[in-house]
Amino acid sequence: MELPRRVVVGSGALSEVADLSRDLKLEGRALIVTGTTTGKTAGKEVSRRMEEGGFETILLITRHSKMEEVDRAEVVAREEDAGFLLGVGGGRCIDIAKLASMKAGLPFISVPTAASHDGICSAQASLTVDGETTSISTQSPLGILADTSIISRAPRRLLAAGCGDIISNYTAILDWKLAKRLRNERYSEYAAALSRMTAQMIVDSASIIRPGLAESAKIVVTALISSGVAMSIAGSSRPASGSEHKFAHALNKITPGSALHGELCGVGTIIMMYLHGGDWKRIREALSLLDAPTSAAEMGIEDDVVVEALVGAREIRPERYTILGTGLTREAARKAAKKTKVI
Repeated sequence: MELPRRVVVGSGALSEVADLSRDLKLEGRALIVTGTTTGKTAGKEVSRRMEEGGFETILLITRHSKMEEVDRAEVVAREEDAGFLLGVGGGRCIDIAKLASMKAGLPFISVPTAASHDGICSAQASLTVDGETTSISTQSPLGILADTSIISRAPRRLLAAGCGDIISNYTAILDWKLAKRLRNERYSEYAAALSRMTAQMIVDSASIIRPGLAESAKIVVTALISSGVAMSIAGSSRPASGSEHKFAHALNKITPGSALHGELCGVGTIIMMYLHGGDWKRIREALSLLDAPTSAAEMGIEDDVVVEALVGAREIRPERYTILGTGLTREAARKAAKKTKVI
């Protein structure tokens, strides 16, 4: 079981990055993996704080969520004799840092600047491989530093997407329990309970989570970290990835970049909760309160594309059993999407 050794969440937390690194007994040069936009703000700030704290730093700007960027980060880490990595930015930067650090045999610290998905804590990375979004097993961060004053300033859409990703834990757990009953799959009650609790936290707080508020950012970040911990306990992404993620990946495959991962997962959760016979209306209401999309139209996606994704979702990670079973017929897919008002 891999879990972060230290987690710092709060307003102004970025100022503690050098102290956190020392507390974790990290030594050597720090390779900061960041993005084009984030690098000009948080990336440079982390570099400054680290150097003031006595660490040498190397700033690496990444532009694509591809394996080539992971390889580039690994090469830089080795050539520059880095002692550890920091992923500073959104999901792309953190995923590249966590996978590159594992390949280089180095620890890494996760420094999210947005609460858009649970990759800030998990041992999973989502990257584009051969043109398709692929989930790759990697290592968990040794530490997490989440400055809620920075995260709260991120676009509202990113916060809502993060909430959608967490809410999807509801159907992921139902799928996991189904796989336990029908396929005798290994199941962790503790991991499932923690994952379900994080989804409940967001649904119950949906009416008070607002952008620009550090307290709202703290609620979402805490839930995302808890979701990542649940996956670490389970030793897989099962507690947070089921039929709704299959649908999200299938839809993204058909229309790449049409919506954010968490947005797709949120809409997928509405449909999958209906298929499970659960309270899909409550999921839809919570997403609406969070200003997250609840329909294809709100994501700019055509109805027929949603149906096609529902039919083809079974082909995504076929070894992972979910409510989709061997697949939906086109008629059943259209009925489910219409019934839940997704189309």
